[in-house]
Amino acid sequence: MSAYTIIVSDTALLQRVCGTNDSNLKLIESFLGVPVFARGNELSLGEAAPETEQQFNFIINRILDEIDAEGPQVADRDLIQSILNQGNEGRGDFSSSEDRRFFSQCSITIPGGVRKVYPRTKGQAKLIQAMRNNDMVFATGPAGSGKTFLAVAEALRLVLSHQKSSIILTRPVVEAGESLGYLPGALEEKINPYMRPLYDSMNAVLPKETVRRMTETGLVETAPLAYMRGRTLNNAVLILDEAQNTTKEQMKMFLTRMGEGSKIFVTGDVTQIDLPHRVPSGLVHALSVLESVQGIAVENLCAEDVVRGELVKRIIQAYEKDEENE
Repeated sequence: MSAYTIIVSDTALLQRVCGTNDSNLKLIESFLGVPVFARGNELSLGEAAPETEQQFNFIINRILDEIDAEGPQVADRDLIQSILNQGNEGRGDFSSSEDRRFFSQCSITIPGGVRKVYPRTKGQAKLIQAMRNNDMVFATGPAGSGKTFLAVAEALRLVLSHQKSSIILTRPVVEAGESLGYLPGALEEKINPYMRPLYDSMNAVLPKETVRRMTETGLVETAPLAYMRGRTLNNAVLILDEAQNTTKEQMKMFLTRMGEGSKIFVTGDVTQIDLPHRVPSGLVHALSVLESVQGIAVENLCAEDVVRGELVKRIIQAYEKDEENE
């Protein structure tokens, strides 16, 4: 059987497809289970079944579509992983052309960003669509499923494209009591460790200088949840992270800070509640009473959406199985 070959007439474009040291080809090989070769202006697939050849053709052409003259200099790992999920014909995800079209429409382009953000799973694509179509979104899921990262990326897109005026980032700190007065240092020094994951998400998609400037000018504001009381926030994107550690009263207070033209993204993991015994989670309560309210969307990510690596995914699945057996 002869090798299946795709000709890419532009060798510079071919290099961008292959990635640094053929890193992209290695990802594709691992996914297909068949060697992929780059020779001259050709990409060739080792001996494979017709359905694998079809997947290979789909994957390469989707990459070529994305990295046109306006795209990245080299296709990054997120883009490749996103496209591999789209090409997962017959293995669960994105088996229809309709699913693939939906997936490809859900990338996030941040003005001035260092890279485009692509959903790696169908669950992540649905979350991005929900954030675009609803004023309030609850996103639940295990660690590493991308819920906080995608919420921050979408908020940055909205602000830097001048659709919203600011981003307010908040988390419950020191469990639910928020006893900041007992901690040493100024307020900023006290809350920085709790807000670090949110800044990590911003630094992953924007130059650090841009993040610093946005913080200094008030485009991005971080505050403990307790400091939100009494405020009305208009034309802003409000993100509440680690929402499983809010009380019912804190959750109600936060949600009612929403002013005219604002959006709220609430993220949390209902399996990681750190509240004192017998204190009900505000996130769990909100999900039970608000899910049917018009304008509110709830997206539940799962272990299949975890993108931190296969080992993390297997750890989460093992804990889920153990909890089911208790």
